[in-house]
Formats: sequence, C-alpha cells, structure tokens
Amino acid sequence: MLKKCMGDPSLTIPTEDIGIMDSLPYEDIHVQILDRQVHKLRTKEVASVKVLWRNQFVEETTWEAKEDMKKRYPHLFESEDIPDQGTNSLLSIL
Repeated sequence: MLKKCMGDPSLTIPTEDIGIMDSLPYEDIHVQILDRQVHKLRTKEVASVKVLWRNQFVEETTWEAKEDMKKRYPHLFESEDIPDQGTNSLLSIL
C-alpha cells in the first residue's frame, strides 16, 4: 500500500553546493581472460577474447577483439608468445 509522503524542503541539498562534475572518468580494469574464439567470416578470421572486468559478475563479461586487447594489455598475452616445447626440451636436458 502506498502512502503519501510529505518532503521537507529544508533537508534537500542543492547540487551547486556539492560540486558534482558532469563527466567523471572511470577506467575499467580487466581481471581475467576467460575464453578465446575465432569468428570465421567469408574472407577473414576475427579472433576474440572473453574478458572479465573488475566490479562485474561472470554473467556480465564481454567479447573484445583480441588485437585491441593485445595493444592495450600486452602482459595478458605474454604466455601465448612462448612456444610450447613439450617433452623435447626435457630430452635435450638429459
């Protein structure tokens, strides 16, 4: 049931006194890359990564272009650049 509420104008604060800025910068910070996939188009392939951002749930992850993410956050892709040598590296040590 809704009731009528009488507001007290003396309790309201004008926004001019607070100094609210119209545009506050907010930078999303990535937390983890959850998945990778390649979309095949007619003439090319587009690689995408699924990114989990700070202050978001897993359900709110976004797909971003891999090349854009690689330019902005190269440290996420450092392990990708090192080729896996497998058991051959163990045999060369013995």
